Parts: sequence; C-alpha cells; structure tokens
Amino acid sequence: MLDRRISVAPMMDWTDRHCRFFLRGFSPDVLLYTEMITAAAILRGERARLLRFDPEEHPLALQLGGSEPRGLAAAARAGEEAGYDEINLNCGCPSDRVASGAFGACLMREPGRVADCVAEMSAAVRVPVTVKMRIGVVSAGARDARGAVADYTEGDFESLCGFVAGVRAAGCQVAIVHARKAVLGGLSPKDNREVPPLRYEVVRRLKQAFSALPIVVNGGLRDAETVHAALAWCDGVMLGREAYHRPFVLAELHRTLATAGSATPTRAALIERMTRYCERELAAGERLGAITRHMLGLYAGEPGAREFRRALSEGARAAGAGAELLRQVIPTAARA
Repeated sequence: MLDRRISVAPMMDWTDRHCRFFLRGFSPDVLLYTEMITAAAILRGERARLLRFDPEEHPLALQLGGSEPRGLAAAARAGEEAGYDEINLNCGCPSDRVASGAFGACLMREPGRVADCVAEMSAAVRVPVTVKMRIGVVSAGARDARGAVADYTEGDFESLCGFVAGVRAAGCQVAIVHARKAVLGGLSPKDNREVPPLRYEVVRRLKQAFSALPIVVNGGLRDAETVHAALAWCDGVMLGREAYHRPFVLAELHRTLATAGSATPTRAALIERMTRYCERELAAGERLGAITRHMLGLYAGEPGAREFRRALSEGARAAGAGAELLRQVIPTAARA
C-alpha cells in the first residue's frame, strides 16, 4: 500500500523525470507525481519517451489528462505496464489550454462522464486509480463571478459531494482535493492558485462525509507545522510549489513522520547524487540545463543561496559545461 501522507503535486513543465529524481533524494517515501500527460499523447505519440522514468523515482504516480473513457483506459494500461504505482485523472487544472481540450477542472461539471472514465480506467488496471479535483468551479464570465469565487454555499458542497460519490462508486480509490474553487477562463493558472480563497474546512467536511474514502488535501500548505495539523484530520497532504522551491521541506517532513533514526540527507550528499545522475544523463545526450534548472532551491534559506542559483544557472548555459559544475558551485559558506 502506498504511503500517501506526503506527496508532491503534478506541476506542468516542472515535475518531469529529472525533477522527480532530484526530489527523491530528500525522502524515500514521498509519493511523486508526473506532470500531466494527455491520454492522446501516450496513445499517438512517443509513448516510451513520455512514460520514461528512473526506478529510483518510486513510489510514482502517472497523472493523465483526457475525457474519453476508452482512451483513458488504454493510457492507464500503458502506464501500469510501464511500472507506475498509481494512475491519476486530472479534474483540477483550470488552464485555458486544458479546458479547450475538454479535460481538467471543467470536467467537474460533467460528473457522469468522469465516473465513466474512472470506471473504464479502474477496469483496465490493477494499480489504484485516483482523481485530483477542486472544491468547485466558476466561469469567469458568469454573472456575479467574483461573488461566486469568494463564497461557498451549501449548493456548492452538495455538488462536490455528488461528484465525489460518483467517482468513488466508479472505482476511485483516493480523492485529492485542491481546497480552492477553479475559475474557468479569465484567470491565469498562477491567479487560480492565489485568487480563489483556500477553504480547508470544505475538505475537512468532505472527509467527514466520506470517512471511508482516503482524502488528500492540496493547496497552500508550506511547512511542517501546517502539514502536521492537516494530517490530524485527512489522510495525506500534497505539496506543490513549496516542495519545488524549498525541497528540504520534504526531508524535514520525512524526519518527523518516519521511524526513529531516519537520517536527513546532507546537501553535499545530494550534490554527489545528482552529479552521478548528470554524468549518466549527459552521456545519453541530455542537456545539463534540463536537469539543473530543477535544483535551484537546494540551498533555499541558507547562506549562499543566491550565489548558488546564479552560478548554477549561468554555468549550465556555458559551452562544454559538465556534471562537475555541481561540485564547483557549492556556496562558499557551505564549504566552510
């Protein structure tokens, strides 16, 4: 059974395989998610490249985008065959390009379709099928859209419960809930993470209504204290940009949640691990910058953090830069 207490959210253009390998170094238990991959891309594109990952990334979930049950089932089967530990359906992304493809948060308005998708996916694989969602959706052009974003009514909660009940009955094993409404159209993805207010109480109430269904809360959780507080009432916490920009939060959480004696990795050890990884990937034709761009938060909050980010960013762009760059850019303060 997967340990779902701590996970890292699927983040477009961020949680690629290099990012996930880097984050794995901070905790052996945190559940990692791919960035969203559309079912169509897997079925019609370069499946092996899209689904590629390093065995060290386990435990690892594949997030799919789509709205056609048979296509999603086939993509889920491909993910299971590739070795993923979970298949997740994206019903939470509010970006315009996702909505235009009839998947993401807009699917929360089609609970019957989502239930059909989950049923087909669950029948196609043996690994868990899960759904990531928002607590509701609002159209930016709707009458009184601003008020609808700010308020949360009983009708909103009833709609959320209906959606969750449908996907649970169809085979969804875990509901991952971003504790904000999604605004469809009119807001950028960044604004959709910040403008709609966080409503953890809605997710907590949802857990009370579906006590037997594991529920993971997502959105705005940034430190060990707030994570532990949330774990008192939910089954797991999903971290997003905080884990990317300050990845040591994963090591902090691992230390407090794992069995006694669990060691926290040193930054020097993480540099050595990533140096070996870069050597291997560069030999296979990968660009150094494609890997190091995910490592800029390694020294976040530490003396020399700015020096590290600048040296790593500039160094990775230099002609002929190799894996040894990682050792060379360790901040002076960290060498003392």
